[in-house]
Amino acid sequence: MPRPLRVAIVGAGPAGIYAADALLKSDVAADPGVSVDLFERMPAPFGLIRYGVAPDHPRIKGIVTALHQVLDKPQVRLFGNVTYGTDVHLDDLRAFYDAVIFSTGAMADRELRIPGVDLDGSYGAAGFASWYDGHPDVPRTWPLHAEKVAVLGVGNVALDISRILAKTADELLPTEIPPNVYEGLKANRAKEIHVFGRRGPAQAKFSPMELRELDHSPSIEVIVNPEDIDYDEGSIAERRGNKQTDMVAKTLENWAIRDIGDRPHRIYLHFFESPVEILGEDGKVVGLRTERTELDGTGNVKGTGTYTDWEVDAVYRAVGYLSDKLPKLPWDIESGTVPDQGGRVIEEGGDHLQSVYVTGWIRRGPVGLIGHTKGDANETVANLLDDFAHERLHTPVSPGPEAVDAFLAERGVRFTTWEGWYKLDAAERALGEPQGRERVKIVEREDMLRESGA
Repeated sequence: MPRPLRVAIVGAGPAGIYAADALLKSDVAADPGVSVDLFERMPAPFGLIRYGVAPDHPRIKGIVTALHQVLDKPQVRLFGNVTYGTDVHLDDLRAFYDAVIFSTGAMADRELRIPGVDLDGSYGAAGFASWYDGHPDVPRTWPLHAEKVAVLGVGNVALDISRILAKTADELLPTEIPPNVYEGLKANRAKEIHVFGRRGPAQAKFSPMELRELDHSPSIEVIVNPEDIDYDEGSIAERRGNKQTDMVAKTLENWAIRDIGDRPHRIYLHFFESPVEILGEDGKVVGLRTERTELDGTGNVKGTGTYTDWEVDAVYRAVGYLSDKLPKLPWDIESGTVPDQGGRVIEEGGDHLQSVYVTGWIRRGPVGLIGHTKGDANETVANLLDDFAHERLHTPVSPGPEAVDAFLAERGVRFTTWEGWYKLDAAERALGEPQGRERVKIVEREDMLRESGA
């Protein structure tokens, strides 16, 4: 009787779990069967949803319910707290599996090359998001002494950063934020948040719902300068061709013409302002210099030579995330991705690295919403299954599931399991219950391991 197809997936965020789901829904899952092991460097699964999505977004975190159903399947195993490149290597995985899919995300900040970026008070969005999301590998405190803050970028991450800085700690207390984050936010002195985009309203990368949510807080006044509402032919075409772009532009237009209210914290959304330098004194941020831009007819912009200095005490760079290079895989330095064709990893000479695949942000870069990774996963898995059908996959020397457990035990790797996640989940919910909260996130890695029974 033929054995099941054995697949390792490195990264147990949405992209990896969607790939597992695609494998389980395939014809191969019925005959000869599919067996999937997910390897995750964090003790808990769900990747970006747990450590990248702002805590006041329970709707997005609801995606976890769907992901749960995949991980509940008996053909799927989770190995948490296992780091690729340290605890397990590509050659190790190839010994146990017919194929390996890499679905690691992006948790580092993309570089912004302007003077002053290294000043004290200049922060990457990724670091701040990791802090307020209770990531175990970042410091437990965050400096929140700035009263005026600049946020660079006009995507959903910039909105998250701005909203967390502008809300009160008590507004965020009903969420899953851990005690150290609540205490940190209570000391937050931010009163003015200035968000800067170098292009116009039609080029903003906000999703309509996330943008509208910015205005729902009783403590946040959102302000748009009427002079920043401008469109050229390219912008108008963009609005006509994309419903979401049009909805974002309409929301910004409505905010630009309304009277300014008296909510205590203000978020200013600035367009046509390109950051050129972070200004400093004695090594600390004291301002931001921008150049006014104007549309060129195509939806792109050009500089006008007019500069403005904005008085701010801190700058957060929300200009994109970057994936970490994966050992033993080819790498595109510019895009921060693994070169591929349809999810098949492509080596420098143009050949497919046999039995090795990518999906999600490590494949196409950190763009799009969480749900967009589902299409990636389907394409990657379809090509993997095509290679399986045409006998293009290599044959592992130890395909039995028990060989993986023995290997990790021999290496002394302390790993968590899917059953362990249920224990951790119960512990976090128990922490939240006395306060009427759904959960309180456990932060320390050692505490997560202990509660998981590892």
